[in-house]
Amino acid sequence: MLEAVAEGESAVELLLRAAAMVPAERYVLAAIIVVSVFLYRFLELHVIGDILRGFRGGRVELTFHPVSEIYHRVASKCRSLHGRYLATPWLASPHLQTLFLGIYGMPPSFTYKRQLYTVRDGGTIALDWLLASDLEVVDGFISKDASTPLVVVVPGLTSDSAAAYAKHLVYSMASKGWNVVVCNHRGLGGVSITSDCFYNGGWTEDVREVIKYLHYRYPKSPLFCIGTSIGANIVVKYLGEEGENTPVAGAVSICSPWDLLIGDRFISRKLVQRIYDKALAIGLKGYAKLHQPILARLANWEGIKKSRSIREFDHHATCVIARYETVDTYYRRCSSASYVGNVSVPLLCINALDDPLCTREAIPWDECRANKNIVLATTPNGGHLAFFQGLTARRLWWVGATSEFLSALHDSSYMHGQKANDHVLHSSLESSIDKSPYVNLMEDGMVAAVTKDGPDSDGSPSNHAVDEEQLSNEAGGRRQNVVSALNHNEKASGVGNESPAGPTKQQGDDIHGNKLHEIIAPVKRSINQVTRYKGRSVWLLAYIAFVTSWPLLGSLAFITFRKKIRNPLRAK
Repeated sequence: MLEAVAEGESAVELLLRAAAMVPAERYVLAAIIVVSVFLYRFLELHVIGDILRGFRGGRVELTFHPVSEIYHRVASKCRSLHGRYLATPWLASPHLQTLFLGIYGMPPSFTYKRQLYTVRDGGTIALDWLLASDLEVVDGFISKDASTPLVVVVPGLTSDSAAAYAKHLVYSMASKGWNVVVCNHRGLGGVSITSDCFYNGGWTEDVREVIKYLHYRYPKSPLFCIGTSIGANIVVKYLGEEGENTPVAGAVSICSPWDLLIGDRFISRKLVQRIYDKALAIGLKGYAKLHQPILARLANWEGIKKSRSIREFDHHATCVIARYETVDTYYRRCSSASYVGNVSVPLLCINALDDPLCTREAIPWDECRANKNIVLATTPNGGHLAFFQGLTARRLWWVGATSEFLSALHDSSYMHGQKANDHVLHSSLESSIDKSPYVNLMEDGMVAAVTKDGPDSDGSPSNHAVDEEQLSNEAGGRRQNVVSALNHNEKASGVGNESPAGPTKQQGDDIHGNKLHEIIAPVKRSINQVTRYKGRSVWLLAYIAFVTSWPLLGSLAFITFRKKIRNPLRAK
């Protein structure tokens, strides 16, 4: 070395000569270690953690109100919620699980039966059915007097009934003897857009109308609802909006984003999340391309084509069509976290803490703990809607937990029951959205009713004439059967088709009387509630109103009478 320095070689040359003396195998080994560490952190692998835990999996953490009957009488009987979840060893990463679910998923093989349902604004929704009898050799149909539980599934963003996770869920519930229907979003499931309304992350009108229709059509069947991803946000928001006034007996939320604004910030934070953001934006643009003629007329089509993120798509499409001022306004108003406190239905919420799309930061822990009807279950791992189990990854943990919870709820006495008087009265003072057969999108993004309402347009599913054709299969029960639900055409006068051509004066008086009763009844009910709360509260309010308004009324009376007194004196 001293000789090399004496010869005038620089330090860099000496370093390169020393590096050349290291065997190539050592460099390959070092490169493998560096890449492995990077991938372990980038893909958020948890193989080492599973090994250290002896492949027992992570514990399922439950959040609930201390005196919640839903937990103590229902959820406490579910073994899945009181055990551990161990991910498939070769899918020990939230990204690997989510990617595997989207590409392959190993869904069961079966065929839906399709019903096309036309909503009030002219839009079309595909209802894909799988009955318990479809898994047998016999032909399947639902009787109106049947008491078999009915499950409504609301898929995620740009997903439909063909998604792998939806098929896992539908098949599992049907194999237990329950009837299942997937309520596809507008424009999905191979159905065209037939109105100027599109769905979004907070659009609850379609779910509301479908649930009302199913409850009207099958009144003896207990009705349950399951939402996944953005569908979970829609379901929870719907339950919060309706409160006690819903026929849903119980519900489950799977991987809900909860707060869309926090989710938007999260999905643009890291490199791997930005990859998901671009992938979802590509899916949204594919959805938009299917309905280009309508979107090009209603939204900013050039902006849609250039969108590279969900936020950009919402800016050029969702906010324009739904008339939200900004994207943040849309996210705030459509986040289900704001409606959790008003949920009156037994609700199980399942979220994975390593979900790459729906961050744990958005989970409303305190709100769920404060509501006696909600049980929140979180797992350390699971990805987004994946939760694969077993060496073959043929089972989804959340599907079994959902089935177990709903079965325990159905066997208990804690199913939610809609109050009989809640859906009798729908006046303009209570809910103009439910009352009107048509809706308009206002400038603030809210939904308001068209003013020309008929006397029968009270939001009941009887406004729809549904074909009585049975949902039966062909060739051993394996073909799709399309059943269309058509609206009655209502005349401009507001009288339905079944009304006689010349209504009598007595009928007109009855209609006006009914409308007047609908307007006055809520006011009377509010006054009665105040009176029951405190016997003298009405008189106290009247006294306060008189005292506070007397100075103004006294001054006006003094000025008026002074002028009247002065005029006669001047005349004399």
